[in-house]
Formats: sequence, C-alpha cells, structure tokens
Amino acid sequence: MIARVWRGWASQERAEDYQRHYDTEVSGQLHTLSGFRGAQLLRRDEDGEVAFTSITWFANLDAVREFAGDDYEQAVVADTARTALSRWDDRVVHHDVAVQVGLPGSYSLRPTAQSIQMPGAGASGE
Repeated sequence: MIARVWRGWASQERAEDYQRHYDTEVSGQLHTLSGFRGAQLLRRDEDGEVAFTSITWFANLDAVREFAGDDYEQAVVADTARTALSRWDDRVVHHDVAVQVGLPGSYSLRPTAQSIQMPGAGASGE
C-alpha cells in the first residue's frame, strides 16, 4: 500500500472552505478510483494559519497514477482548492506502508449521508 502525503495552508477565514472542498469534491473523486483505500485530512492551527495535511492511501503506484497522472509526484490542486488555500506544496511525498496496525474508519466530523452507518448495517464498500 502507498501513502500519499501533501500539505496546504489556508487563512483562518478560508479554512472551512478548503475542508468542505476536501470533504465533498476530493472525497467524491477519490471514491471513484478502484485502487483508493482511504484518506484523512489533518488540520492544525499554525502561526495564524490553518495547516492541512492530506494522507491518502492507494493500493499501488498504478492507482496513484490513476488519480494524479504520470507525474504522480505533482500535487493535484483543483481551482476550488487554489481559491481557498493561501499556499500549498507543489510536490507530493509517497511512502510504502511498512507496518499497518489498523487504519481509522471512514468518518467525517460533519456527518453526511455517505459517512453515517447504522449499527448492524455493515460496511458499504467503495
């Protein structure tokens, strides 16, 4: 499995715009990919800005290329994200996952129809 790690920064005023973009548009795009295995958006206050770290997991580099293209280390930053962010890393770092002790389940702090699961309903898959 491959972990794809990228960072971007937003002003306090635009941070919710970026988080909403990730939770809807990015999430929707990722779920269409056969090799997508999960994602997290980490958020922290940093020197008056909000720093975001995106970690996405893919089955292999072919799956990463399906998302990012042949130059898969180039960041994929949509126009909506460019509007919300003040700056971002142009290049992405990839890691082979050496040890996995469980990955967090898929959830959102703002529940959506896709993220709510009723007890006993089981996983919906990708």
